[in-house]
Amino acid sequence: MAVIAFSTPKEPIHTGLPIKGFLPLTAPSIVLMLFFAIPMGMMIGISFQSQTAGGPTFASYSRFFSNDLVLAGLTRTVVMSGLVAISVTVLAYPLAYYLARSTSRWRTIIFALAIAPELAGVVLRTYGWLIILEDRGFINSALMWTGMISEPLPLSKNLFGVVVGLTHVILPFGVLSLLTSLQGINPNLEKSAQILGASRLDVIRHIILPLSVPGIVSSLLIGFTMAASAYATPALLGGAGFKVMATMVYEQVLFYLDWPFAAVMANVLLILMLTAGFVGSRLESRLHQKLHL
Repeated sequence: MAVIAFSTPKEPIHTGLPIKGFLPLTAPSIVLMLFFAIPMGMMIGISFQSQTAGGPTFASYSRFFSNDLVLAGLTRTVVMSGLVAISVTVLAYPLAYYLARSTSRWRTIIFALAIAPELAGVVLRTYGWLIILEDRGFINSALMWTGMISEPLPLSKNLFGVVVGLTHVILPFGVLSLLTSLQGINPNLEKSAQILGASRLDVIRHIILPLSVPGIVSSLLIGFTMAASAYATPALLGGAGFKVMATMVYEQVLFYLDWPFAAVMANVLLILMLTAGFVGSRLESRLHQKLHL
């Protein structure tokens, strides 16, 4: 009796370093090294320098955390960025859901209108809002002409005006972030739930919202980080008295020539955004575990 022996082919033995696997990472690693890691390393080094001659010092950091005006600017930056992130996500969600589910011929036009603000520069869009929100702008002029108010409402040169302007600037990024997440949800899940008797509100609450958590977190992070580092809109719509971290860094570099103190502000702003990213990723992970996704 003949016996046929089957043998599985042996896997090739790889020797040496897996260089080919890392080749696609070469170009982005070089770009990140040249335009992020090295400048940030220099920024950290400058933050320990002194305006006068001497060795490394923590004087600029001590000055930062003991200056009430600077701490107020940091608090204002956090509040402003949080409000912008929430506003962008709330406004972008229904628009992104419509774009993800609609088969109408108007979908392309609405999508183009949603991202159209990015075709114009930030300064141009901010000037547009300045014309609308200022004391003699369109809204105050219309309300005063109809007799609804006797004095102009404070719509600009404050937190409200900056949040409105930044929300308009960042909204397309929130739409694109949420659209990608919502398009990944199978529409048959919604149809099956409705066939089984679930209302439209139950479908949104128990299916769409939980499955779109990654997009919501991504939209919040994009809104927060872009608002925290924005300069043109807070400077134009907030006026000279509205100080946030980005505008204060600009003043320290160009007006006061205090590079160490400006570097400290930039480092604190970077830590703030990294902390927001870490908290967002942890929150997303916990929600996934809680919802058993």
